Amino acid sequence: MTLHPRSEPTLSIRDLDIGLTSGMPLVRKVSFDIAPGQVMALVGESGSGKTLIGRAILRLLPEGIRQTAGQIRYQGKDLSAVGTQEMRRLRGARIGMVFQEPLVSLNPALRIGEQMAEGLRLHRKLSTAEIRERSIAMLRRIHIADPEGCLSSYPHQFSGGMRQRIMLASVMLLRPDLLIADEPTTALDTLSQREVLETMIELTREVGTSILLVTHNLGLVARYADETVVLRRGEVVERGRSAAILARPEQAYTRELVEALPQAPAVARASPEGEAILEARDLRLSFAGGGRFGLRRVRKPVLHGVSLAIRKGETVAVVGASGSGKTTLGRAMLRLIDTDSGSLLYHGNDIARAPDRQLRDFRRSCQSVFQDPFSSLDPRMRVKALVGEALRHDAGLSAREKTLRVRTTLADVGLPGYEDRLPHELSGGQRQRVAIARAIVNQPELIVADEPISALDMTVQKQVLELFDKLQGERGFACVFISHDLAAVRQIAHRIVVMDHGEIVEEGACRDVFENPRHEYTKRLIAASPAIEAATMATRELPNREIRI
Repeated sequence: MTLHPRSEPTLSIRDLDIGLTSGMPLVRKVSFDIAPGQVMALVGESGSGKTLIGRAILRLLPEGIRQTAGQIRYQGKDLSAVGTQEMRRLRGARIGMVFQEPLVSLNPALRIGEQMAEGLRLHRKLSTAEIRERSIAMLRRIHIADPEGCLSSYPHQFSGGMRQRIMLASVMLLRPDLLIADEPTTALDTLSQREVLETMIELTREVGTSILLVTHNLGLVARYADETVVLRRGEVVERGRSAAILARPEQAYTRELVEALPQAPAVARASPEGEAILEARDLRLSFAGGGRFGLRRVRKPVLHGVSLAIRKGETVAVVGASGSGKTTLGRAMLRLIDTDSGSLLYHGNDIARAPDRQLRDFRRSCQSVFQDPFSSLDPRMRVKALVGEALRHDAGLSAREKTLRVRTTLADVGLPGYEDRLPHELSGGQRQRVAIARAIVNQPELIVADEPISALDMTVQKQVLELFDKLQGERGFACVFISHDLAAVRQIAHRIVVMDHGEIVEEGACRDVFENPRHEYTKRLIAASPAIEAATMATRELPNREIRI
């Protein structure tokens, strides 16, 4: 790798300790260097201390948490000894940060142009015209089709991937020496992930910016990071070249992370035979938009004649980029939203227009698991009440039988004895298990799982996928698995459906679609998935990166 001419590291961390003000340690004796122009990955499970280290560099630790020992040196300067005013001058201007959720970072009440201009006004002596000119040029660099229009728009008017690119553009306008990217692509589909990461790498190469990539996604590490530091419970367990660590991990914990990458089954999963439990035929749906200030409301098509059948015991994966219609299709198949036209056959009976009072059996037999269990679980209810709520209309069970069913179901999902806990007392993986228990306690025929693992780290993802597989084998329910994680889909699905702009562009047996994709869009999705190629990329050295100064 050709690096920036400076010999000293951009960032040097030595024996860093972070803890609660009460004295409990959270990060212990962490040390690493980032050279100019280098991409360093900080990886580990949720709670390993990755984000705390990134925030400590910027001196933005949450209240009640502080740096208790060690040094953080930026270009040879000890940041703990820097005054508040100088630290403010460094943040943004010399050390930039891209957060996980851009909609939280971007002010929803301000136009994009105002937010992009803020850093330049604070740190650069430029006229309003020069700031606008630079902002437009940067938006063009990140492939925004209408940069002038973007400046006058609000964050909610853009997709997640576009918002993340805009956030990146705002940070890179100041040409920082160090960029901290904290899980910058977790909520994005594979195409948006690749666009954002490659835009970030391209922009930082031009100025020799060093990158600290905080992530739990080893696929991204394999593709983009030069060096990797592996954290567990606040301590470094392994560090070195990314390719070497992923190909030949020395520590058991690192091997556990690598082995948690979803793997394609050795034998292709054949779809079960038999009649469909639920079948959508030519579903069409549009949403109304506009209508303000006397303007006519315009209906925007979302589903264009979609047809899909699900058989007993079958897992059908629905994949596609954000906005492709995946979630809308799942909600339409559960009758959570009504379609404009088409049929929805439940055991051969069309329920697309049936009134709610006739859908009681259907709603008990078809359940859902959502992406974020923390927002879908009532924080005031204990686990036994959350899971038992699904049985409240089952007149055939006594109170004792309902209690026994809840306990048995919690044991089936690996949570025996958790009945009296509240959601905030559980980890992310445990909350998702509660959500799964709530979905299966009624012994449903079909589950629609909408991005059930996207917010989880790799080892917890593996546990949840294995749990889905085990429960499906034991209980025989069908599953519509909506995801942008193609590696997970390859591991769990019998059949795959690829959606783009509200249409199914490809459908077939999972192995056939992955090994011989026919549609160009499917080929793009597979090529953009870093997790799928992680195992192969780990066995070869990353190409040298030339940094243009």
